[in-house]
Amino acid sequence: MTINDATTGEAAASRAARIASEGARARAPRPSSRPNGQWKIDGTAPLNGNEEWKQVDNGLAVRSRIENIYAKGGFASIDPTDLHGRFRVWGLYTQRKPGIDGGRTAQLEPHELEDEYFMLRVRIDGGQLTTEQLRVIAGISMEFGRDTADLTDRQNIQLHWVEVESMPEIWRRLESVGLGTTEACGDVPRVVLGSPVAGIAADELIDPTPQIDEITSRFIGDESLANLPRKFKSAITGHPSQDVVHEINDVAFVAVDHPQLGIGYDLWVGGGLSTAPRLGERLGVFVTPDQVVDAWHGVAQIFRDYGYRRLRNKARLKFLLAEWGPEKFRQILQDEYLGYALPDGPPAPKPLAHGDHVGVHRQKDGRFYVGVTPIVGRVSGPNLGRLADLIEAHGSTRLRTTPHQKLVILDIPEDRVESLIAGLDELGLQARPSLIRRGTIACTGIEFCKLAIVETKAYATAAVVDLEKRLDQFELPHPISLHVNGCPNSCARIQTADIGLKGQLVTIDGEQVPGYQVHLGGGLASADRDEAGLGRTVRGLKVPADGIADYTERVVKRFLADRDEASDETFAHWAHRAEEEALV
Repeated sequence: MTINDATTGEAAASRAARIASEGARARAPRPSSRPNGQWKIDGTAPLNGNEEWKQVDNGLAVRSRIENIYAKGGFASIDPTDLHGRFRVWGLYTQRKPGIDGGRTAQLEPHELEDEYFMLRVRIDGGQLTTEQLRVIAGISMEFGRDTADLTDRQNIQLHWVEVESMPEIWRRLESVGLGTTEACGDVPRVVLGSPVAGIAADELIDPTPQIDEITSRFIGDESLANLPRKFKSAITGHPSQDVVHEINDVAFVAVDHPQLGIGYDLWVGGGLSTAPRLGERLGVFVTPDQVVDAWHGVAQIFRDYGYRRLRNKARLKFLLAEWGPEKFRQILQDEYLGYALPDGPPAPKPLAHGDHVGVHRQKDGRFYVGVTPIVGRVSGPNLGRLADLIEAHGSTRLRTTPHQKLVILDIPEDRVESLIAGLDELGLQARPSLIRRGTIACTGIEFCKLAIVETKAYATAAVVDLEKRLDQFELPHPISLHVNGCPNSCARIQTADIGLKGQLVTIDGEQVPGYQVHLGGGLASADRDEAGLGRTVRGLKVPADGIADYTERVVKRFLADRDEASDETFAHWAHRAEEEALV
């Protein structure tokens, strides 16, 4: 099947031009010998293949073809542009064909790397789930996904081994309980991260759930935002732990108490990692709860209208912010998209608690929430079903996913907490994990990902279990974050970990083997850091894939021996001041 894009393309181009000028004042084009594909400056003519197919059909319409054509005709019937482009908008990526080693990742074309199965990303805005929804995900995993289920660091749940023939039934089941996969991937507004303890934490400043709900109900699936230059990541938190990794989102709102205006939000823009990491910046404005949705929409439209589209590796919002700076960004947001000025606002204070919410915590209503750690985010369909049963048996029907590959169980009566924890332990979900287990996350890795070079989940799991034995006699002053990524794209946030491992082929004793480049001393807002910062790369410091535990043990022991205990020095601070010899 092919798509007739002659007349469709003309209509789409017209629609794109209309969208680009919607609600904004025309600006004089800048002199440029090489356009960057900024719609409001360069016009909407597509400058690469991705922009061409997005203007023909941005992906929202592909669901109808999946349900009515591809699910009936099978994998072989799928149009290649739909398969490698538009399917993403509905949370579908082909997964890696088994048996292809990491050395061939960059050598093969996508169709040579891919299997006839899909990774499916279930979108969970704000991480909010009910046990009924969890049970439906579990059932889909067991019936259609070979029992797979991984918690991501974007609060989603990913399934694998999904066939296109199953998608109509999967969507029917998800949507029957209020879930979906709309714009879970692609050049669109991705899942909106939200505080996992929104509405229930005793120390919460404000519940951002109404704003998350309005953003998703109004704009997810909206044609006017379904063709952005690249992915657009959002986060909102009302909790003082700043628990949504706001510094690495395209747009983020962090609760703050303004001395004159009361509780509202500090607005951040332009964060992102991957191969060109950049932390977001404050615009210096105060946003009231009633203004959050308009401000979010304004930032999204700026990205749509001014974002770079010519080169995909320069198409994230962070590159536009780097050119403009926060002052210009603020001015354009106010003048062209809001139509009013936002007042100056203070930064949020340093967090006083960890934002992963692991452990037992009292809610504002006197009940308790319990945060648990599944090892490196890996769970399973059967265990998700058992978890739903366990939660209900303890008097609750609510839980949350987190941006740290954790789960938070809500609404537990005080006299049922210990019983719940015992049951969770049996499922491999620890409420009182070691600090190494608590701080370790890993991306999908070569097991399923076509971009990966190295395995992650298995190596990270083995390392955690090994390190718990090796470091048992040592008392760590803080959690040590160990992030393991299978390629340079940093889905596991390697540059913002105490120890970040970037998958690549490395040469050890003259032999090329799967391994990791080491980044040290990164971190985001937390009780243990004065400010967010990116990790340090030690020249030539690489470890083999099966050497994670050896290296981590060595560097952690050196930290414990060298750290300044009087100042309660953190690993990150030590890693940045230490001589390179201490870090190898």
